[in-house]
Amino acid sequence: MRPFFLALLAPLLLGQAGPRLVPDISARAIEIRYSFTGAQLLLFGAILYPGGRTPTRPLDVVVLLKGPVQPMIVREKQKIAGIWMNADSHRFVSAPAYYAVASNRPLSQIVGERTAAVYELGLGNLQLSPGGGAQPEKAQRFENGLLDLRTRQGLYAENSNGVEISDGVLYRARISIPSQVPIGTYETETFLIDRGKVIAAATKEVDVRKTGFERFIATAARRHGFLYGLAAVVLSLGLGWGAAALFGRNS
Repeated sequence: MRPFFLALLAPLLLGQAGPRLVPDISARAIEIRYSFTGAQLLLFGAILYPGGRTPTRPLDVVVLLKGPVQPMIVREKQKIAGIWMNADSHRFVSAPAYYAVASNRPLSQIVGERTAAVYELGLGNLQLSPGGGAQPEKAQRFENGLLDLRTRQGLYAENSNGVEISDGVLYRARISIPSQVPIGTYETETFLIDRGKVIAAATKEVDVRKTGFERFIATAARRHGFLYGLAAVVLSLGLGWGAAALFGRNS
């Protein structure tokens, strides 16, 4: 059972009525077209307290947006004889294609290491599931390399001041979606945290999909791989022949 379900059930099992999160998002679907340059997703919502009584101490809110999990191969390049070449590689069985987390203050001040690891809060707590057979030093080196690469690409992000809380009841966070974001179903998770413990959690889904001509090409490549490849080869040969004929005529 997922940890946020346990967080939701805990108050009920103890016979106590705890606070509840009511989350929402600015868009349930993000459409990728040829002109797509990225987008901003607004995650917002309210905290409902038992009897409408807001606690005297401030609570913390962490929001997380995670993309589809997929296997990845990370290659390490080295300069050999003056040429950059793939010198080593490491396979990850599963890793999120996209990951962004935002909080109202640094995560290290909100939760301890154990809670952060259980809920995968922070880039250092991602469960990347590396392939077997590698030495721990090598696995850690490639894990750091993957995190650094994805961060520079804008696909992994952590914002310690990305959540705004108003009057202890309303919250909102903006998360940037880069232009090269992979398609698939994304999951948003919102956590309400009190003195280092998750006391409420809620989820929503976001669909990132291609539309128009881009969707037609992607669907054709997936469903009719052989014909798509053949058409690509024919198109390349045709363009090459046309360019050769044009330049030959001009010369």
